Amino acid sequence: MDSDDELEEIRRRKMQELQRSAGDEQAVEEQRRRAEMEKARKQQILRQILTPEARERLSRVRLVKPELADNVENQLIQLAGMGRVNRMIGDEEVREILDKLTATKRESKIEWRGK
Repeated sequence: MDSDDELEEIRRRKMQELQRSAGDEQAVEEQRRRAEMEKARKQQILRQILTPEARERLSRVRLVKPELADNVENQLIQLAGMGRVNRMIGDEEVREILDKLTATKRESKIEWRGK
């Protein structure tokens, strides 16, 4: 009888482990699904407020500096949510926004010291 109890205990533990791993997989899947929905929502808003050229510029910026592109997109979405964007934002305006955000990082002094 002792080996039957041990076998039952092993089965019970294995079942708990399988249930735990299935729960983790479901949580990961749910998180992935939410992220995809959020991304789709952001893209829909950006299509409404940006011209195709402006969206293309942001996608090119994303290749080099993803955090900068995210920052600009989030700011534009926030402004649109507040009702402060009442027309399409063009490529030139996106360039100006990018220039303003990167201007402080580009200011650096370089000193040449002679021999």
